[in-house]
Amino acid sequence: MHILWNARSGKLPHLAAFLVAGLGLAGCDDHAGDPKIQIGANPQLPALQQYLMPPMRIAEVVGWGKETPTVPEGLQVHALATGFQHPRSLYVLPNGDVLVVESNGPKAPIHRPKDIITGWVQSFAGAEATDANRITLLRDTNGDGTSEMRTVFLDHLNSPFGVALIGQNLYVANTDAIVRYPYQDGQTSITAAGTKLTDLPGGPIDHHWTKSLLASPDGSKLYVGVGSNSNVGENGIGAEYERAAIWEVDVASGAHRIFASGVRNPTGLQWEPETGKLWAIANERDEIGPDLVPDYLTSVKDGGFYGWPYSYYGQHLDPRIMPQRPDLVATAIAPDYSLSSHVAPLGLAMYTGTGLPANYRGGAFVGEHGSWNRTPLNGYKVVFVPFSGGKPSGPAQDVVTGFLDKNNHARGRPVGLAVDKNGALLIADDVGNTVWRVSGSAPKPAS
Repeated sequence: MHILWNARSGKLPHLAAFLVAGLGLAGCDDHAGDPKIQIGANPQLPALQQYLMPPMRIAEVVGWGKETPTVPEGLQVHALATGFQHPRSLYVLPNGDVLVVESNGPKAPIHRPKDIITGWVQSFAGAEATDANRITLLRDTNGDGTSEMRTVFLDHLNSPFGVALIGQNLYVANTDAIVRYPYQDGQTSITAAGTKLTDLPGGPIDHHWTKSLLASPDGSKLYVGVGSNSNVGENGIGAEYERAAIWEVDVASGAHRIFASGVRNPTGLQWEPETGKLWAIANERDEIGPDLVPDYLTSVKDGGFYGWPYSYYGQHLDPRIMPQRPDLVATAIAPDYSLSSHVAPLGLAMYTGTGLPANYRGGAFVGEHGSWNRTPLNGYKVVFVPFSGGKPSGPAQDVVTGFLDKNNHARGRPVGLAVDKNGALLIADDVGNTVWRVSGSAPKPAS
């Protein structure tokens, strides 16, 4: 076992160094293969490896300075607004106002030496940034693609993530509950007390704290992504009650049912525009190799089971789980589309706008936050997956890059995505503390 270290000092503090030395009982190799062979409907899955401690490869944060992300010809990118505190997700209101959810997770309890080291090392990648626990409203009053108005829209929240508007009610998914607030079109702040619709699985562990949120087209239901309470069940199966699942919540009563299960961490939910089916992105498990397990994009079947924790990518057994559940594994559904291993997808936007070139219409943009346990690094970009007939129809294309510099230092890390009223793609960058706006570029004049 080894840790590849990128901090400026080049040294591990004494406690972490001691723990690493004490746990490093066996060698391991975290060098991965070409991620391109894992992109698509049929990813190559190597033999698994098991570690006492996972290899860690953290991209040191250096910030953007005067740089901006890189986009292909036909697109342009600039900052819609800067100076946030860990912006994680975005939501566009009907009048065009943009809600920026600034949050981080509650402090995780420590159960094992690995928890200390993992949390400490990940903090250098921005994972423990200041948590504002608020939603900020941005308004482009001049129509120039920048924000001229900025207000605190909602404050004093509890690790919020998902947002959905149904009629005159705004729903916010905190880490432990969905709360409803009254909203009027054009409102720049909400001071009214919220009303709890339903509790969500929260502490005391709350391993995956983000709760993605999506309203049904008719507004009668909310769909909630609830991540697992562990990597792969190490906190006991009791801690996973109604987790690693997508909930369906009745808006009128707050009653819920499990719509789909075995999805380790469903961080983004969207309706596919051609078929109307529910699609999700998911962060899969760690610690069985640099090329296992691929994170994915998939349609979600009502009542479907997607493997976690007993199997991965369909019916590939995970030997760490005892006792096994062959009855569940026999029903496990393989995801539709692999994004490759450890890219950490945290943002999903199905594109139906007209502000970007026509080749993007109908497909899915995915914000890949980036790996922390793989060499070479993977993710740290926004990709586009083309769709045809309601299904992915080709390899993922890099669209917004430059989050890593030439030395593999992180200028930023993309998270939540949204499409604004003019069809531009918005990207929350929780390390660069910026919301980026990607739009179509004006055609070059003929020479």
